Amino acid sequence: MHVVNSWRSPLRLTLLLLGSGVALPALAAPTLSGGTIRDLRALEQQMDSAPAVVEGKAADQAQRLAGGNASDRWAQALYLQLAAGAEASQQKYAEAADHLAEARSVDGVDAAQRNRWLGQEADLRLKAGQKEQGRELLGEWLTSNDGDASSLWQMAQLEAERESWESAADWVEKARRASDSPSADQLAFAAAVMQRSGRLDEALVALQQRLDQAADDPEAWRRAAGLAQKLGEPVRAAAIWEAGWRQGLLDGAEDLNRRIHLQLAAGTPARAAEILDDALAQGALPEDEEHLRLLAESWHLARDREQAMQAWQRLAEKTGSGADWLHLGQLASAWGNASLAREALKNAKQQGVAQAEEWQALLDEAGAAEVLPVMEETGRAVEPNEPELQEPGQQESE
Repeated sequence: MHVVNSWRSPLRLTLLLLGSGVALPALAAPTLSGGTIRDLRALEQQMDSAPAVVEGKAADQAQRLAGGNASDRWAQALYLQLAAGAEASQQKYAEAADHLAEARSVDGVDAAQRNRWLGQEADLRLKAGQKEQGRELLGEWLTSNDGDASSLWQMAQLEAERESWESAADWVEKARRASDSPSADQLAFAAAVMQRSGRLDEALVALQQRLDQAADDPEAWRRAAGLAQKLGEPVRAAAIWEAGWRQGLLDGAEDLNRRIHLQLAAGTPARAAEILDDALAQGALPEDEEHLRLLAESWHLARDREQAMQAWQRLAEKTGSGADWLHLGQLASAWGNASLAREALKNAKQQGVAQAEEWQALLDEAGAAEVLPVMEETGRAVEPNEPELQEPGQQESE
């Protein structure tokens, strides 16, 4: 993220020279001689045309004035600023920062001016690639100044780059409070930082705000749904995913599978089964064992007996598994469908499932209506436990 801070004004002298007299008494600056003022102004006028010349002359003058009286020291600081400005215009940012640091250290410089140079030095250090020093200076400046939103966002970015997530999150909070309308990129950054720091509620708020601004990013929808799941809000996660799906931003088999799982997690298995059934009919998902089993389990959880038995029959016919035929026979027996139960148990028996013969014997002896109490008396569970459903992957990008 690249930001430009409004407090970083050009390294020019005009106002400071006015402040050397009585025009700006707030600076409490010592009076400069007329010759010094004329020399400073002459050098500043050469800044655009001959910055290297200004750099050399200003640095020499600053060195000459070092250790003098109050007026000399103020002039020294101004020459150092002038040298820094000339160096910055040549993109010699490290040298410019060094001269501003020296100007800040000059005895007698007004506190307000030291503070201003502190902010400018932080900017120069960062431009010079001296990120650690620049981060420290910017943090120092922000602790004593009301930084604008862009400087707060940059401080958060610097902390994030060193993986100091708690500190980065604190700066993000300040930046968001100072921002009237954060950009989509800033909101994405805020969400990532908040997630890394464990502040999932705030991460989700940032992501949803981003969706309001830039709803065309599929990954943002995926992350938002994943965060809602992590927060233990499966209904919210499913709603977010459905909204992204309806807009056509989520698509394909992987997203469709997750859509189904989110509906299951949200406690709407009938909706999950309807989506899956439609997907199988349209060929959007393969009619393989995995999806047929998920369909059967979904209808089972929805307590739709007819749909569940049909789905289990489709699965058993697909797999030919004795266990699947037995399961269908158990369900059909418990739910009063004797003919289907007998057919399923017969197929299970042909696959060598010994337990199928016991169930078939009970059906033959007592009839379907009597199977449930008989099996309860013998301590056998007629209706199987609710199936364990696979949780969808979070698919969160950092």
